[in-house]
Amino acid sequence: MASTAAGTPGWHLYVPKLITVVRRGYGVGELRHDLIAGLTVAVVALPLAMALAIASGTTPVRGLQTGIVAGFLISALGGSRVQIGGPTAAFVPVVFNVIEKFGYGGLILCTLLAGLMLIAAGLLRIGTLMKYMPQPVITGFTAGIAVSIFLSQVKDLLGLHMGAVPADFPARLAAYGQHFGDWNPVAASLALGSIALIVGLRRWRPAWPGFLIAVGAATLAAALFGLHAETIGARFGAIPAQLPQFSLPHIPLERTRELFPASFTIAFLAGVESLLSAVVADGMIGGRHRSNCELVAQGVANVASALCGGLPATGALARTATNVRAGARSPVAGMLHSAFLLAFMLVLAPWMSYIPLAALAAVLVIVAWNMAEIESFRHLMTGPMGDRAVLLLTFALTVVFDLTVAIEVGLVLASFLFMHRMSEVVAIGSHVTLLDEDADDFASTTQANQRAELPPGVEAYQVSGPLFFAVANRLDDVLNQFPTAPRVFILRLRLVPLIDASGVTALRQLLERCRRHGTRVVLSGLREQPREILAQMGVRPDGTHLEFADNFAGAVALAARA
Repeated sequence: MASTAAGTPGWHLYVPKLITVVRRGYGVGELRHDLIAGLTVAVVALPLAMALAIASGTTPVRGLQTGIVAGFLISALGGSRVQIGGPTAAFVPVVFNVIEKFGYGGLILCTLLAGLMLIAAGLLRIGTLMKYMPQPVITGFTAGIAVSIFLSQVKDLLGLHMGAVPADFPARLAAYGQHFGDWNPVAASLALGSIALIVGLRRWRPAWPGFLIAVGAATLAAALFGLHAETIGARFGAIPAQLPQFSLPHIPLERTRELFPASFTIAFLAGVESLLSAVVADGMIGGRHRSNCELVAQGVANVASALCGGLPATGALARTATNVRAGARSPVAGMLHSAFLLAFMLVLAPWMSYIPLAALAAVLVIVAWNMAEIESFRHLMTGPMGDRAVLLLTFALTVVFDLTVAIEVGLVLASFLFMHRMSEVVAIGSHVTLLDEDADDFASTTQANQRAELPPGVEAYQVSGPLFFAVANRLDDVLNQFPTAPRVFILRLRLVPLIDASGVTALRQLLERCRRHGTRVVLSGLREQPREILAQMGVRPDGTHLEFADNFAGAVALAARA
């Protein structure tokens, strides 16, 4: 495999973070933190995995198997130090539709194909592009997820007697409003007490596992005093005590073409959500993930999940944040989270069934508060208007719609904002001030008399900045500024660091207009990247209509001989 930089082999991009952590030294202190974090995340992931499986139109055990199998592999093989993998809400509508139309065998095929796509994306190094994720998009998405987590827990916080919480934002608020008067004081008290205990421990005993203590205390209180609050067992039933097993139902291979779009959607969601989760996690721990390694791990995990009767999996932002807040130090925490999920199924199922959902809701409320990053949000709100618009729009779409829409719209808006800003800084004009590298050409002249020193019938314009698609159309306006076509037109490109296909197309159109008007064109100061792209796309000096000069003085000399 080719090297990524001088002295750095390409395979380094695919070394799991687990290996890196072990090489640097992993001791008892780190293991203790990872044990606590893994257990905390497992407690949070248990009802989530079951609920997401039910919402996807399948059985709770499939959600648990996904968390165990895919979660373990994502942490063991991935490029993020604290990523937690498993089923997520982003997949629910896609998975539900696939199962409804093609059965569970169709979902297996979709998940397998998606896994292979993710592996290919990682090997092609597509994950590297995620480093260009704008900060307003990340902060808006994170804050929106925090609000969504809080809103999803209102039912359990207050013990509302209502059915399933609607996924649609307006319907969710309407349902809460309809059932708000039918709240359970016991559940609300357990939730409030758990929140107070977590906050108090963080202030006075920050080294103590506040999440575990709060959940344990609420469970013990509910059991000792016979408090009537909904538990995991009451809502989801008994936790199944069985190992994940290799399971391969009938796969409708003949319908691969029909299932391909759904497979691509699953792969896209898995890639975007996992890498975004890794980016957010990096911001929380001050780390740096290996995006392509993460994509490969996601692909392997999805293939394994499909073969073991699971669902599509990806990095789970809320659970990853919980992992970080619980003190995770390495991928071992994620692997232990999967091991604890398995232990709950095999050994602790009877006791775990008695955990009040109000206590877990309290944990998620604290997680949501931490994820909101209020100070970062406020800081970005003092930035330029465009960045504020991206931040607020991404935040609103995450809350009202879903993360996929928020990311897509946020990135598109941020991209257009970037293109607009770049187009503003690209200057195309005559007689801009010469830089130091051109000073020798006119060492004794001033800007005011440079035009006078040009030979008769010669015009010169300078482009400053990248010539890409957002500004390429401005080249077409240059010739319109002359009352009569010049004999020679010098286009100075020394300050153009790069050019793209749209820029080359616009330049070809300018050259064609000049040729029709009998104007000879001299391109001066071409740098390496623009010169290579022009040659690659067939724009070369012909000695008649187009010539290249190394600098502006050389271009003026060529124009004088014309």
